[in-house]
Amino acid sequence: MGEVTADGHRPIVIAVDGGGSKTDAVALDLDGSVVASARGTTSSPHIIGMGEAARLIDDLIAEILRQTGGAPIAQANIYLSGLDLPAEVAAFRAAIAGYAWADAIVDNDLFALLRAGTDEPDAVAVVCGTGINCVGVRSDGAVVRYPSLGMISGDWGGGWHLGEQALWHAARAVDGRGQETTLAFAIPAVFGLDSIQAVIEALHFGSLPNSDLARISPAVFDAARAGDAVAGSLVDRQADEIVAFAATTLRRLELLGRRVPVVLGGGVIGARDERLLAGIERELARRAPLAHIELVTAAPILGAGLLALEGAAAGQSALDSARSSLASRRSALTLR
Repeated sequence: MGEVTADGHRPIVIAVDGGGSKTDAVALDLDGSVVASARGTTSSPHIIGMGEAARLIDDLIAEILRQTGGAPIAQANIYLSGLDLPAEVAAFRAAIAGYAWADAIVDNDLFALLRAGTDEPDAVAVVCGTGINCVGVRSDGAVVRYPSLGMISGDWGGGWHLGEQALWHAARAVDGRGQETTLAFAIPAVFGLDSIQAVIEALHFGSLPNSDLARISPAVFDAARAGDAVAGSLVDRQADEIVAFAATTLRRLELLGRRVPVVLGGGVIGARDERLLAGIERELARRAPLAHIELVTAAPILGAGLLALEGAAAGQSALDSARSSLASRRSALTLR
């Protein structure tokens, strides 16, 4: 239990998890109880820039401190999508240099997902939400991570990419260049428009932001469940790409010969589509037979909170209490 300060406050830890659609922040006391929370929009530097991401998080922390009456911060851990390269972590640290919480632990949000799913020292995590990314850790400190910059860094998948590919197929179906697909009707319905041409023009002229392609993803899974061959092929490819990340990371860490958890999370995975999950299980069993899946449906703020408490040297009872409190905060079944 943290010591009470002269003004009656107990120290807190602050945990922040930020993705492509929202940012969660919580404060916990050193017993593991949640004492404050706040939520904002995306804080991914890839989307809004380093300076704006820093300002958004500062606003959330200010709200946390308002709710706690200015309790002293024993530890702060911040995990953001878009901090994929060492240069990006360094740039974000430069952007937060003037803030009171500038000594926070800062890293990619995959580490929060990983901790939410397991405390094993050898583990892999794959997130598939708005985008897709992977990280792997080994007990001797070795880490495998990826740039996660989309097609230019070899990535395929996530809600945005599924939406883009679905629209590509639908456009070709409509103009006769491609295979027929019910996505030609499902996609306009997502946006309340009457045709694929209207969707294309809305994206081209900017009345629909490019980021809204991610909104198509649930329609892809619906179409696949209804038997659409094009949509089904996209779901199957997504399963293959998730397993490619996991199996490759296990191989690079030389962990294929050991029983290792593969933590899966993010909105696309968390929606629990049967075809997607069955494809992941089948392909993972073929490529990494000893790996076992840990599906995380709790929001990654759970992992961020556990890491913050561990950084403050909180005991096991505090970690158990935090897990009980934060596990009920479900990961959004839309997109990361």
